[in-house]
Amino acid sequence: MLKQFESNNRPLIGTFQPAIQATKDRLALLRRVREPLYLLAQNCDTNLMTGTVGTGIDDAQKQAFYGLVLPCPLESLGDAGFCRDHAIRYPYVGGSMAKGISSVAMVEALAKSGMLCFFGAAGLLVEEVESAIDQLQNSAVGCSYGFNLIHSPNESDLENRLVDLYLRRGIHLVEASAFLALTPALVRYRTHGICRDAQGQVVTPNRIIAKISREEVAAKFFASPPERFLQDLVAAGQLTAEQAQMAAEIPMAQDVTVEADSGGHTDNRPALALFPTILAQKNACQKLYGYAQTLRVGLGGGIATPASAAAAFILGADYLVTGTVNQACIESGTSDEVRQLLAETRQADVTMAPSGDMFEMGVKVQVIKRGTMFSMRAAKLYELYRAHGSIDELPVDERQKLEKTVFCKNLDQVWTETRSFFSQRDPRQLAKAEADPKYKMALVFRWYLGQSPVWANRGESARRLDYQIWCGPAMGAFNEWVKGSFLEAPGQRRVATVAWNILFGAAVLLRAHQLKLQGVPLEDEAELTVPLEIAQIKEFLS
Repeated sequence: MLKQFESNNRPLIGTFQPAIQATKDRLALLRRVREPLYLLAQNCDTNLMTGTVGTGIDDAQKQAFYGLVLPCPLESLGDAGFCRDHAIRYPYVGGSMAKGISSVAMVEALAKSGMLCFFGAAGLLVEEVESAIDQLQNSAVGCSYGFNLIHSPNESDLENRLVDLYLRRGIHLVEASAFLALTPALVRYRTHGICRDAQGQVVTPNRIIAKISREEVAAKFFASPPERFLQDLVAAGQLTAEQAQMAAEIPMAQDVTVEADSGGHTDNRPALALFPTILAQKNACQKLYGYAQTLRVGLGGGIATPASAAAAFILGADYLVTGTVNQACIESGTSDEVRQLLAETRQADVTMAPSGDMFEMGVKVQVIKRGTMFSMRAAKLYELYRAHGSIDELPVDERQKLEKTVFCKNLDQVWTETRSFFSQRDPRQLAKAEADPKYKMALVFRWYLGQSPVWANRGESARRLDYQIWCGPAMGAFNEWVKGSFLEAPGQRRVATVAWNILFGAAVLLRAHQLKLQGVPLEDEAELTVPLEIAQIKEFLS
């Protein structure tokens, strides 16, 4: 806990008497994050006290006042404007995880806790996404939530169909992820319904929170919608000339999430280097463009503990985004088998592997390597794709090994299933494959990359070695933090409980840091962030 020190080591600031004497449990005082704390001298020691202070007291009762620990309400940790604009209470976002891993249940749990979450629409059929919309519009009435829109460079029609769906069903917030450049579909979503209010301010019904890890991509989202896309929308009758002019006054995304070393799509960038760079870029763009909508920057990737959350807020993050730690919770759309693997993951148990949605481009995702062979098998598929022009060119022994150990079926059968899938999803892919044998091979190899997370989410034990589980090193940090607590057991991990503990623990750490700055050291800092049940946290907040 707190070490006492000689009062004559510090200058006298004033004399006060606390109206309420503090308990001797200093940890409990730090946890009462809504209340200020006072450092008062008594018998050559410094005590920590709470309550209001008053003057005009008998001199014999006065104590020397040396310092102050400010309140740190959870609502004040990030940017108040972010919470206000998105109609949430706390600056905490559950990021989207593909194939419904960020499930309806997860979105509901965080939304009903006054936080934000995005449904993981990537990799799902449009019909499945609409089913999720149906459920949330019935079960999360009055709550804030959003849906994912992932960049699909090989399937632009899919982006358009999702945007059509979101516009038709009144989904006014999307998380744009894995975009390398802006697309017409994304611009159409952002500018749909743009107008001016009675005061002449531009109003944009649809908002985008963009997830980026590169400066050049951030620049595209900080800028206004590209003129060429706006003119195409005007020509197509989807935007008026007046609306196109209004679009020059808004950023593509008012909120940009800096994605550091995360699970799934990532550039493995360190947050301490990347975030300050994007923050400076944001400030420069705000000054350059003079938007009425103030640009904001959040941080995701590596946020898994109170310490990382506190560090993010100190860096200047307007909000936090979490991912892999939510996948390990019982509301995620994956299997108990995967949750157990995640609970056993350490920081070194992750690696990079070829991405299914951007396979031909050589894009990689971060996955668990411990307990599966997916990363090695996926890397072999990419190696063969680079070396050969078609399935027929594969060496006989290589093809036999693939059919026996990776696909567990004949490649001709895999193509039959692939053809059936794309005949419904995007028939243009089949026409391209028939004309280009190498592209056909890519689609066949992508069958494995696409099925591997499905096997994991379903818990198909027979394909355990082929599980593709998106995961960053922060999962190991989370497991170390909760070790020995009730959150160590996978069955006890709920997204709201994890979120409350990350935010509350960050607030407590920030308060403890104020003490350090005033020369008060801490003995057992681990006690500051021991996970608590939500009811216990709310008692300290009352």
